[in-house]
Amino acid sequence: MIIDNKSKFLYEIFEKRDIKELQILTPFITLYGFEVIQKNLSTKTKLLLSDKIEKILGIKEELKYKNQLKQTFLARKFAEIIQKIEVKSTLQKNLSILNIIKENSITSIQGNFDLSLAGLGKIASNSYYTNLVVNNEREFLNIFNDLWNMPANEDLKSKITDYLKKIYEEKSPEFIYFFTLYKIFENILDNFNEEKIINSKTGFKDTVIWNKLFNFQKDAVIGAIEKLEKYNGCIIADSVGLGKTYEALAVIKYYELKNNKVLVLTPKKLRENWNIYRINDKRNILVEDRFNYDILNHTDLNREKGYSGEINLETINWGNYDLIVIDESHNFRNANFKKEKKSRYQRLLEDIIKSGVKTKVLMLSATPVNNRLNDLKNQIAFITEDNDKAFADYGIKSIEATLRIAQTKFNQWMKLPEKEKTTKRLLEILNFDYFKLLDLVTIARSRKHIEKYYNTSSIGKFPQR
Repeated sequence: MIIDNKSKFLYEIFEKRDIKELQILTPFITLYGFEVIQKNLSTKTKLLLSDKIEKILGIKEELKYKNQLKQTFLARKFAEIIQKIEVKSTLQKNLSILNIIKENSITSIQGNFDLSLAGLGKIASNSYYTNLVVNNEREFLNIFNDLWNMPANEDLKSKITDYLKKIYEEKSPEFIYFFTLYKIFENILDNFNEEKIINSKTGFKDTVIWNKLFNFQKDAVIGAIEKLEKYNGCIIADSVGLGKTYEALAVIKYYELKNNKVLVLTPKKLRENWNIYRINDKRNILVEDRFNYDILNHTDLNREKGYSGEINLETINWGNYDLIVIDESHNFRNANFKKEKKSRYQRLLEDIIKSGVKTKVLMLSATPVNNRLNDLKNQIAFITEDNDKAFADYGIKSIEATLRIAQTKFNQWMKLPEKEKTTKRLLEILNFDYFKLLDLVTIARSRKHIEKYYNTSSIGKFPQR
């Protein structure tokens, strides 16, 4: 008989109390899987695990059960019961075996299950497990015993017990405080930092552009590169006058030093601002950096033929860019899709970003949101290649739903009386996922922010409005 984890076959077996002896080979066990099988664990239980101790706290499908905050109780119970059973580690990674020995029968299950609620079939899972069930055969008993007696196997009992103790032991208030801070900011506390970038073998720290940046601009560059590497894109939304162009140039040079092909997309009226840094001209204060990026106007995305500067639009290899820099990215806030001739948005998304080599996207805009939060959604689609669930691993199940809820909250705030329509009130009612999404993909500082958190003595005061 063949079973899968869409049925509750395994779960229902462990719900009964008529098991005399258990032999289990499986990759890992979680606290919540333990809760299901605990009443059938005895001194005759043998448990072979692939040493994935960290999975004991649970997998993502068990989030609902984690939120019930039973971890301490279950860990203490597990630590107590594990003393009664035999536990070893195994090098066997791709096989699961369950031998259930009763008074008058043997049931063996072989496949790829694990001892989580998803593996046991109690809850739904995106993973698919298939298992073969045989009755009163000794083949899988022999296989298990052979694996159990391998000399490479180690006693896991003390290791698991120590791990469980860390879960159920009382923690100091200080530990809880710093652990909470880490969990809130772990996405931005990775080991990707300034030292890793500027001290890389590319020579980035020796470039003219890096050494011309102010401290707050360097922070933006480091942050942007981190987001480009981790999430495939970033929106630099610093206020007007804080030097987004210079920050972008530093990012461009970092990737050019890695031999990446870079394209700058700019409004036609701003083309010269970017072109000056590519040419041998007295006005080019970055001439020693030898920038070599391509430049196209936003409107060039509507053209099939002709030249844009030195680029032949008829023969250009659209899909060959490793990095796209979009100046004034809010111009792409409307996602127009046409059946006949492609819109600018379509050309950028389909022919440049989605096709060819993997393309990172850096966007520059002081106003990424004009009238609707959907403006932001359409720009984030360049980063995610229009995958609405791209940030699911970071807690954002749906980008569209997150922004739709935020828009609803914003609309409610707009209807409040003027006295109640404060920034503080808006921040209180907006959904947390919205701010999490912004943290993932944007860098946005105001002049007040710079003055408050940076030493601005080297640049002087910002001009009065």
